[in-house]
Amino acid sequence: MTDLASPHSSPLATTPPFDYTLATPERIRTGVETSIARCEAIIDGVARVEGERTFANTLQPLDEVANLLALASGEHGFLTYVAAAPALREAALEAEQRLDTYGISIGFREEIAAAVRAFAETAEAQALDGGTARLLEHTRRDHRRNGFDLDPERRARVRALKERLIHLGIEFRRNIDEYDDALLLRREQLRGLPESYIERLDVVETPEDARYRVSLDYPEFYPFLEAAEDESLRRELFLKNYRRAADVNLPLLTEAIAARHEIAETLGYPSWDAYVIETKMARTPQTALDFLVDLERQVRVKAERDIEELRAEKRRHLENPEARLEIWDWRYYQQRLMRERYQVDQFAVAEYFPLDAVLDGLFEVYQRLLGVRFVPVAETRAWHPDVRLYAVEDAIEDATDGRTGHFIGHFYMDLHPRPDKYGHAAAFVLRPGRTLPDGGYQATAAAIVANFTKPSAESPSLLRHSEVETLFHEFGHILHQVMTRSPYVRFAGTNVQRDFVEAPSQMLEHWVWEPSVLRGFTRHVRTGEPLPEALLAQMVAAKNVGSGLHYLRQIYFARLDLAYHDAGAVKDTDALAEAMHGITGFAFPPETHFQAGFGHLFGYDAWYYGYLWSQVFGDDMVTRFEQARLDGGPEGEEAVGRDYRRVILEAGGTEDGDVLVRRFLGREPSNAAFLREIGLSI
Repeated sequence: MTDLASPHSSPLATTPPFDYTLATPERIRTGVETSIARCEAIIDGVARVEGERTFANTLQPLDEVANLLALASGEHGFLTYVAAAPALREAALEAEQRLDTYGISIGFREEIAAAVRAFAETAEAQALDGGTARLLEHTRRDHRRNGFDLDPERRARVRALKERLIHLGIEFRRNIDEYDDALLLRREQLRGLPESYIERLDVVETPEDARYRVSLDYPEFYPFLEAAEDESLRRELFLKNYRRAADVNLPLLTEAIAARHEIAETLGYPSWDAYVIETKMARTPQTALDFLVDLERQVRVKAERDIEELRAEKRRHLENPEARLEIWDWRYYQQRLMRERYQVDQFAVAEYFPLDAVLDGLFEVYQRLLGVRFVPVAETRAWHPDVRLYAVEDAIEDATDGRTGHFIGHFYMDLHPRPDKYGHAAAFVLRPGRTLPDGGYQATAAAIVANFTKPSAESPSLLRHSEVETLFHEFGHILHQVMTRSPYVRFAGTNVQRDFVEAPSQMLEHWVWEPSVLRGFTRHVRTGEPLPEALLAQMVAAKNVGSGLHYLRQIYFARLDLAYHDAGAVKDTDALAEAMHGITGFAFPPETHFQAGFGHLFGYDAWYYGYLWSQVFGDDMVTRFEQARLDGGPEGEEAVGRDYRRVILEAGGTEDGDVLVRRFLGREPSNAAFLREIGLSI
C-alpha cells in the first residue's frame, strides 16, 4: 500500500497508542489498579469541593474518570479478546471485570450524586446549553436510573445485581468463544467446497485416518452451510451450532433475565425492556415491537416467495417433488440458485477480492468521502504479528495555516482467526476522543477484530462478497470512533443512542455494490483483471435472493430478545425460542438451544431490534449520496461526505440520533429506501 503520509505528519502518528508487546499479567493488574487509584483521587477531590459547585470542579473531573477507565480498558482489558497467551487473556478478563464493576460503582456513590445535585441547583447549571447541558442531564438521569430516588438498601441491591450482570456477561461471551466442536470429515465428504477452502482446514489424526476439521468458526461454518453437498452434514454442523455452550450458558442466561427484571422492578419499571429502551430512539418497548411487527408483515411477503423459490430449487436438484426446505438448507439453496439462475458463484467471486485489494478499495472510499488519509505505521507494537496499525490524518487544509496532515488518531486491524480469539467481527474503542484541559484534542484509537480467512503459502486471503460487506460495515464503526470531536468521553464516537449506533456502518455497506468503487479495486487473484461488469450486474440482480428469510431471521432474534425481557423474572428460554421460531418461516429444530450461543443477549439485551431500526436510518442517509452522485458526480458525493463527517461522525452522541439524521437529510426520515434495498416494492 502506498505511504500517503504528509510531510507535516505529527510524530504522534508514527507512535503506537500503546505498547502491547510489554503486556504481562502483572503489568495488566498493576495498570488497572493504578488507573483506579487515580480515579479515586479525582472522585475524592470532587467530593471535597469547598465553596460553590461549578462545572469545572464537579462534572469535568467525572469525564476525566471516564477517560481513565476507557484507557485502562483499551490497554489492558481489551486483551481478553485478542491475546494469544492464556495467562494474558485471563489477566485481561479479570481486568475488564474489575474496570466494569468499578465503573458501575461510581454511579452509586452517594458523594458524587450529592455533588451533582448541588451543582444542578446553581445558576451556572441552569444556564448550561448544548453538550454541557446534555452531560448534566445524562448524569442526573443515570443517578435516577441507579435508584437515587430509593432508600439505600434497595439501591445497594440494584448495584449488586448490575455488578453480577457484568460477571455473567463476560462468562457467557467467554463460553461461546472457547466452545470447541467440529465435524471431522474425509476428503470425499467435502464435495461442493472449493480447494481454497479445503486447503485451509486443519487436518487431524483419528484412530481411523486423517480427517479435515470443520469448526463453528464463521470462516469455516458459513461456507460449509452454503456449499457442502451432503445435507446430513449441513444439518449436523447447523445443529452443533444451535447447541453451542448450552450446558454452561443456559443457567447464566436464566439468572441474567431474573436479575434484569429485579433491577427494573426495583426501580419502578414494569420490565427490563422498558428500563433499557427508555434511553433509546424508540423510547418504549411497544414502539420497538410495533416496528418489528409491521416490518414482519411486509417482509413475510418476500420471505414466502423466497421459500417457494428455494424449495423448488431443492426439489429440482434432488428430483424429489416432495422434498422440504429445512432451516439448514436455505443458505445452500440460496447459493445454488445464485449459481444456477444468476451465474454468481461466491467462491469464484471471492477470487476478485484479495484482502489487500479490498483494503485498498475500502481506504480509497473513506479517504475520498471524509477527506482523510490512512497511513501505515511500521512499528505496531501490537498484540500479535498479524496486526496492522494505521494513523489517520486530515487531508483537508487547516483554515489557520493551509496545511494538511493534522493527526487525528489510530486504528488497528486484526483480521484473521486464532485459537480462543474473539470469534466474530467487531470494533473496539481503545482511546476515546475528548477535549483536553489545554484546549487540544485527545487523539483517538480503535481496533477492528475479525476472522477472515488467513492467507496461505499458495493463496492470499480471499473474501467472499458478504465478508467484504462485513469489513466495510465494521470499518464504519472504526471511523465513527476515530473521527469523533465530542468534547466529552460520554458522547464520543459510538457513544450514541444504542439503536442508532449501527446506522453509520450500515450506510457504508452500500459502497460494496457501487460499480465505480468495485472497478477501482477488484482484481482477480491470478489474472489481475477487475470484476467484470457482467458479473457485477448478475450480483446486483441476485442481491436479494433469500433476503426475506434473512430479515425474518433478524426479526425473530429481535422479537425473542424483547420476549425474554418483557415483564416477569422467570422465563423458559427454550419454550420461548421454540414458540416464536415460526417467525423465521422454518420449523424449530428440536432439542436445540441456540440462545445459549447468541452473544448479543448480553450487551444488546432488550435492544437487538436496534440493528433493524438503525438500518432504516442508514439506508435513508445513503439516498443523499446517491442524489449527489447523479447531480454532481464525484465532487458532489465528496461534498456530502464532508457533511456526513461533520454532522454524523464528529458529533457522536452530542445530540439524539433522530436530530442528527434530520439535520443530515434536511427532511424527515423515511423507510422507503430500506424497503427498496431488501427487495420490497413500495
